[in-house]
Formats: sequence, structure tokens, C-alpha cells
Amino acid sequence: MFGCKQLSNKCKAWKKLTKHFKDVQKTEMKTLFKKDAQRAERYSINLDAMMLDYSKNRITDKTMAYLLELAKECKMSEKIEAMFKGEKINKTENRAVLHVALRNRENTPIYVDGKDVMPDVNAVLAKIRKFTDDVRLGKFLGYTGKKLTNIVNIGIGGSDLGPKMATEALKKYWAKDIKCYFISNIDGTACSEVLNKLNPEETLFIVCSKTFTTIETLTNAKTCRKWLVDALGEHAVSKHFVAVSTNAVEVAKFGIDTANMFEFWNFVGGRYSMWSAIGLSIALAVGMDNFEKMLDGAHEMDMHFKYTELSQNIPVILGLLSVWYNNFFNFHSTAIIPYDQYLQYLPAYLQQQIMESNGKFVTNSGELVNYCTSPIVFGGAGTDVQHSFFQLLHQGTEIVPCDIIVPAISHNEVGEHHEILLANALAQGEALMRGKSTREAYYEMCKAGKTKEEAEKLKKCKSFPGNRPTNTLIFKKIDPYALGMLIAMYEHKTFVEGIIWNINSFDQMGVELGKQMALSILPELQSNASGLGHDSSTTNLIKMIKRLRK
Repeated sequence: MFGCKQLSNKCKAWKKLTKHFKDVQKTEMKTLFKKDAQRAERYSINLDAMMLDYSKNRITDKTMAYLLELAKECKMSEKIEAMFKGEKINKTENRAVLHVALRNRENTPIYVDGKDVMPDVNAVLAKIRKFTDDVRLGKFLGYTGKKLTNIVNIGIGGSDLGPKMATEALKKYWAKDIKCYFISNIDGTACSEVLNKLNPEETLFIVCSKTFTTIETLTNAKTCRKWLVDALGEHAVSKHFVAVSTNAVEVAKFGIDTANMFEFWNFVGGRYSMWSAIGLSIALAVGMDNFEKMLDGAHEMDMHFKYTELSQNIPVILGLLSVWYNNFFNFHSTAIIPYDQYLQYLPAYLQQQIMESNGKFVTNSGELVNYCTSPIVFGGAGTDVQHSFFQLLHQGTEIVPCDIIVPAISHNEVGEHHEILLANALAQGEALMRGKSTREAYYEMCKAGKTKEEAEKLKKCKSFPGNRPTNTLIFKKIDPYALGMLIAMYEHKTFVEGIIWNINSFDQMGVELGKQMALSILPELQSNASGLGHDSSTTNLIKMIKRLRK
């Protein structure tokens, strides 16, 4: 049922969209707004905790009708239901995809291979609550009896990006005596810079590796272990290290008490794992009550995605718009712009979420795709990015659709800072849509005192093409509930894109080849051995590095 038997661009609706695109590709959004006073209301979706305005897109009612027809032709509703039912929609790995079970707050049974997974999910949540309460209240202490206030998460990929993003996003909710650190990169600098800030007596390490064999994570963990043992002795390890893993044998060999090993499951992919025990660092920082509010927010978005009609379904609308730009306009990038400093790591998190999920070139039915799949994702916090890549967004030859994320209320209402921030966020969306003609630029400069000759010379440089699309997402405040909704929204949007492109959004085979080849190069760097089978460039680079390291 899950894989279509054809490439997506063979669908009838895709062909209709191709023809329709020729009719609307030069349509100006500002013209659409002039013709339709209700456009903003018709192209907005309001939920209690968030609002999406997608009116500043190059779409008409006919565009949306054809996109929704494409979604139906690709059996969107049936495939959403299949995920929630626990069907093994990750066909290449023969796995269910059930990050939604981790935040199933209604606790309805969800079955994998005939077994309800919810008792296990709830047992791990209860274990996380007890442990985090014990650490935060000073019941679980370090080896010398001191409270553990430095939390160090050691992981990589989804075991790092999600917790790092969420703890920073919720920094206002941290316990006053807790500090969080993250070590992911195999570069020794990453490890050293964190350890240099810490007192071993007050430090708790969380080693996040499902198999407990991930080379980057285990290398960093062993370095941290040596640092601790050098300071406090071998017996301190069990009081300062815990694990999020399924490999009890290796966890015990490391010296971690398996009672402090937190499990997660094969139906949870790494980039979807912050809702699981991988989120232990989040729970330690903000408390389990706030962690569960984040789960509550994600669950609300899950229920919206599962039950809302496609035409009013936020992840579906966003996913379809992404396909519209990526595959018809050939806009192959997207920018994520949160106007909230606490969300500064969100774009990096979503790079993995989107590009690792949908950076695929083989369909579910084994064909090579002949259309673009994942866009390139980048971004940063406003207003900083207005002074970096916004030049390209406004006047560059590449058009980049943007998501602008806006909290109405700041956690830090200082003077008029937030009003200025909000004004910038709203102005960017309007400016990207409206632009400025050369005529407008000319008269504006004349009015400002430029001569006619100066104005004529500069009018093109001072003009803006406009007609550049944005979505605006507004929240009251970025609290745990809102963060949960936001992240779940992007997870489901990514799934929608994958359904349309007929690809598996839940494996990540592309990360393997480079890692495999690194294992063959490593012995050559560590000895005098000369490797065979490399290209001449790689062979010469190995020789140069070895020479420089001598």
C-alpha cells in the first residue's frame, strides 16, 4: 500500500500543476492582494496556540485545488493513518515510524508486531521523571556527595541537535542551578572546551547512543570518562555517567550502572528522538513537568495532522507549498527565520530534520527519481540574519521561500526591543512580497534630495523585484507547549513532502558511505601503512597530513 507504483510527476494532478504553472508563474502577489480583500483571512489557519498565514505565496485558489488533488492522488490521508497505526512504513529498514507514540498523551494503544508499545513508552517516561527529580532535588548525588548541576549531553546527529535546540529554546525554564553542555563533534576541541569549564564533582554525563558503538559519541565519552577518573577515581563513573541506549552489555562495560540506562526503540529514528529518553538533558534542565508540556504541544499537532481535513491541515499545506516551489518554480532552497534568540539552533536542527529525511534519489518502488526532492535548508535568528544573507533574499538571482516564526510576547520584555523585533519580522515578509519598482526608487531618492541624474543612476540598485514568498507562523510565546507544536509541525511537513515525492523519509543511508571510508583511512593516518584503492588525490592528501603531523 505504501509505495506508489509510479514517479510522482506521472500523476494526473502533477500534469495539471505543470500546465497551471505556465499560467501563473509571472503572477504578482501584490496584484492578488489588491484583487482579493479577504486573501489573508482565506489563506490563514488558526489554532488555539498558533497561527499560520500563508497568503504571501504565489498561489491562487486553483493552485491550492490542484495541490490538494495531488495530495489525494498520492493517498495522503491513508499514508498519514498508516504511520499512526504503526505500520512499517520505513520499508528499507522494515520498521514502524512512531515518534508520535512518544507523545501520545491520550495513551490510546498503538501496536507494533501485535504489541501495544504504550506501556514501555510510559515506563521510560516514569523512569525519566524519577531520575530527573532525584538529580534536581539533590537525591542523586555525585561521588563526593555534591549536587550534579553540570549536565553534559554526549551524542551526535539527532542525539545532539534536538536536545541542544530544545534546551536553548527553553532556557528561560531552566532550574537556576543547572547548566547544560553538548559535545558532538569528534574534533577534540569540542570535548576540551566543555571539560575546561567543569568541576568533575558536579558533572553528570549523558551518553546517547542506541548501539553504544557510534564512533564519535564513544570517543568523546571515553575522553570524558578518563577526565573524570583522573580527577575522582574509577569508582566515580557510575555516579557521574548515565546512558541512553539499548546495549546493556557495552553500557555495563563502560562502567555505567544499567539501572541508569534509558531505553528507546527502533521505531524512533534519531532525528525524531528528542521526545524519547534522548530528551533526558531537556528534562533535567527544565523539569519533567515542562518536558511533558512539550509532549502535550506535539500531541496537539499530531491530532491536528491526523484528523484535520487536508485543506485546513497546517503540515499538509506547508508540505504542498514546498513541493510547488521546489518542483515547479525550481526554487531549491528554503530559509527558516525565527525572530526569537532562544530559537537560534532551530535552523540547524531542521537542516537534519528535512535534508536527512528527504535528501533521496530513489523512490519507494525502487525507481530513480527525475525531479528534485529535498530543498537546501538554512537560516538563523532575526534580526541578525537581516545583516547577512537577507541581501540575497531581497535582490539575489535565486529566490528562496522563507518561514518567518514570530512570538507575540518575548520572555525578556526589555524596553521597546520586542516591538522593534516584531516590526522587523513583519516588515521582511511584506517587503519580500511587495518589493520596490525602479519608478518608486527614483521618486523616493528625488524626494530625499538626490539629483535626477543621481536617482536615475541608482534606481535599479535601489529597486527590489519582490514577489518572493513567505509563510508567517505566530505564537503567543515560545513556551514548552508551543515548541512541541512547532517541531511536530515540521516533522509532519517533511513527511508530507516525502509522500508527494514517493520517497522514504525515515531512513538515512546517505550518512554511511563516508563513515565507512573513514574507517579505512584511519589506520593509514595512525601508522606507516599505505592504503590501497584510493584515488590519487586522497592518497596525496593522506601523505601530506602525515608529513605535517610529524
